[in-house]
Amino acid sequence: MKVLVHIDDAEQWRDALAERLPQAEVITAAAPPEQRREADYLAVWKPPEALLREPVALKGIVNLGAGVDALLGNPGLPAGVPIVKLRDAGMAELIGDYVRYGILHFQRDFDRYRRQQARREWREHAVMDKADWPVGVLGLGAIGAKVAAMVAADGFPVHGWSRTPKSLDGITCHHGDDGLEALLGQVRSLVLLLPDTRATRQIIDAAALARLPEGASLINPGRGTLIDEAALLEALGNGEGEGRLRGALLDAFPEEPLPADSPLWSHPRVWVTPHMAGPTPLGAALDQVAEALRAFEAGEAQDTVDPDAGY
Repeated sequence: MKVLVHIDDAEQWRDALAERLPQAEVITAAAPPEQRREADYLAVWKPPEALLREPVALKGIVNLGAGVDALLGNPGLPAGVPIVKLRDAGMAELIGDYVRYGILHFQRDFDRYRRQQARREWREHAVMDKADWPVGVLGLGAIGAKVAAMVAADGFPVHGWSRTPKSLDGITCHHGDDGLEALLGQVRSLVLLLPDTRATRQIIDAAALARLPEGASLINPGRGTLIDEAALLEALGNGEGEGRLRGALLDAFPEEPLPADSPLWSHPRVWVTPHMAGPTPLGAALDQVAEALRAFEAGEAQDTVDPDAGY
């Protein structure tokens, strides 16, 4: 089989994938057009439209990340070609650490202590017990479920939400519109790990933010399109005093890099990170890609992406 790789550091991915699949010919987009046209499979991350259109007998695509919105929105995506994506591949633990940091940042009042430091103010705040700090996790896929379990293992009550019913040990699971409303009304930290789909875009709007308890915090290592930015800024207030929302730790944005003129950069209750919550560990990702390509070639059933659902 011939595999065409497109991603940053494509040569490194090509060489490592060729080691795992010695029977395959692995090329990059730097290969001549006649070789690219013969590709059986694509292993890609945010490929250009022209590259998707080149292969004449494509059998499958492996998306080199958990988010498929860029691929599904690409006008060059051929119809009917099965797609698989990376599912966890080592990202969940890294994202879990990011989320746990964010929760502790607010639960242990580090945001308040940082502002006090700027004022040279020495004042201790009583520690709220973890049992009294419920956490909501929106999105219970491979990554969301693991993150929810990590947070629960730390002693926080965890409420999870998904589009369809799920059951996870140690997690209070909600689903559907009524379930989302119930979850929002009782969590002190809200974690966003949903995919970018038509149904999830700006799911955290003014109405959703108003349902959160006064002083709740928001942590988004998921997709930037999940949040209505204007509504978020309104809920945060002007920074002089606390708004309805205590603060937000944001790792993903609709436009990346985050534009220099975005008010999020300078808001005193917002912490911006450059989409670094869950970098893909190369080794685990390559193992998963190699297994997916073997399964494609053997005609084995796989958990493929549903383009209509968006994940």
